[in-house]
Amino acid sequence: MIEKSKMSKKKKRGSKYDSISKVAIEGAATETVQLYGAAGKEHLVAYSGIDNEKSGGGKILKRGLKKIAKSKVNPNYKKTNLKQQAGFAAEEKYRARQNAEKIIKGESTRYTRTDDIGYPNDPLRDHVLLDSEGVEILGTGEQMKFVGSSPKACLAKLNSAKFQKYIDANLKITVPSDYYEGILEEADKEIEKLEGQLKRAESVGDKDLAAEKQAKIDNLKKIKASIRNSGISNKEALFARTHPKLSTAIDMGKLAHRAGMKQAKYGAAIAGSLSLVSNTVAVIKGKKQVGDAATELALTTGKGAALSYATAFSGSIVKSFMQNSGSQMARTLSKTNIASTMVTTTLETGKTIHKYIRGDINGLECLEELGQKGVNQISAAMFAAAGQALIPIPVVGAMVGSMVGYALSNACYKELKDALREEKLAKEERIRIEAECAEAIRMIRQYRIEMNEYVDMYLTEHIQVFNNAFEQMNEAIGKDGLIDDIEGFIGANNQIRQVLGYQPVITSLSDLDNEQHIFKL
Repeated sequence: MIEKSKMSKKKKRGSKYDSISKVAIEGAATETVQLYGAAGKEHLVAYSGIDNEKSGGGKILKRGLKKIAKSKVNPNYKKTNLKQQAGFAAEEKYRARQNAEKIIKGESTRYTRTDDIGYPNDPLRDHVLLDSEGVEILGTGEQMKFVGSSPKACLAKLNSAKFQKYIDANLKITVPSDYYEGILEEADKEIEKLEGQLKRAESVGDKDLAAEKQAKIDNLKKIKASIRNSGISNKEALFARTHPKLSTAIDMGKLAHRAGMKQAKYGAAIAGSLSLVSNTVAVIKGKKQVGDAATELALTTGKGAALSYATAFSGSIVKSFMQNSGSQMARTLSKTNIASTMVTTTLETGKTIHKYIRGDINGLECLEELGQKGVNQISAAMFAAAGQALIPIPVVGAMVGSMVGYALSNACYKELKDALREEKLAKEERIRIEAECAEAIRMIRQYRIEMNEYVDMYLTEHIQVFNNAFEQMNEAIGKDGLIDDIEGFIGANNQIRQVLGYQPVITSLSDLDNEQHIFKL
């Protein structure tokens, strides 16, 4: 009994530090989730073509990846059509990626396509910068050119009479990332060749030819100074045109991964610091060996990093959807730490159910843990029938009755204990209250036993569903901790939802077209 008591105290103490660590990690993740979630929202805008944060019921952009993907393609000119439409897709991706980086860096300026600020088919500029008030910053115009079948062909077009207006206007010209270095190299080769021709023209005194060669050299140097790496390859642009949803998911996933990696460092520091203090004290008091303390410190630090990564990764994605939701309430909530709270709560719920499935805790302890972690949704789903005046289901009805009896007995016992603290109670009154306390304790124990039996009975009926669902989730998650089989993961999650009385809301990846699904989960 003594050994069991020590273990119980140790478990409680560990739970206390775990709880403090989790709360600290969740709080620390708030800023990262807000930052990277806002950055991810830019990709949702690029996909849908709607910025719901803008006043007047949301701003509808001229284009969006979803709309571009529906553009008509002439079978006779398929390659040409797709190349042009991929260029439009690149413009949207560029705006989203540039703005995402500006948000992460804390910059107030934002890129926009000229079509979206009242300059449709601007002859010179595709993008401009806006200040914090949404006013165009003069001289920031950029032209995007995803042209040519190679860096050499792209340079030839940039150096042609048709494109000379961009060079003369001193615009920045953004080009495909896979062409950028090649264009510079081809320009250097051409300049070197022209310089040789210039020398020969000068040596024979042909001033007109020399001037012509010098003008070409100067123009190539201007092109070199004008071009910028868009950060988007031709392949990515075409993929965004043909698979806009997946392209958006990949970009958001990359941002979420960056958020997770950034937060993992803080999580390791928080959990490690708390564990270091508690383990150091334990070693000093002689309650723990140095080796055991070091092992526990390493494990706790690793768990803290993992929890922080998961919180920031998933939280930032949830935040992105909330921030660009059509619901004003959802957009308002996105400014709080609800996204990270939802993620940590979900993770903790999964751990508790896993412990019940393994037999580490009984049914009642399962419900108690869920309650302690603030997860009332699952337990409420189990007892949804309690809202009825009469409950015809034997197991659920008996379970609810036991819960009510347990709660009332606890409340009664608490009041009696408070009364016993009164020093001036008469002897007879104290005896009576002590007797009532004893009876209340007996009732509490009895109802607790009943509750445990009924809860175990209820959960056991669905244990196979839980086992199958979690196994499918594990299979859907790859070794890197990211979801490889999204459809499989959604299906497994829906199995659990149905058992707990909830109808599936998202049944496939295509449901993400409707962002409102996120808020029905």
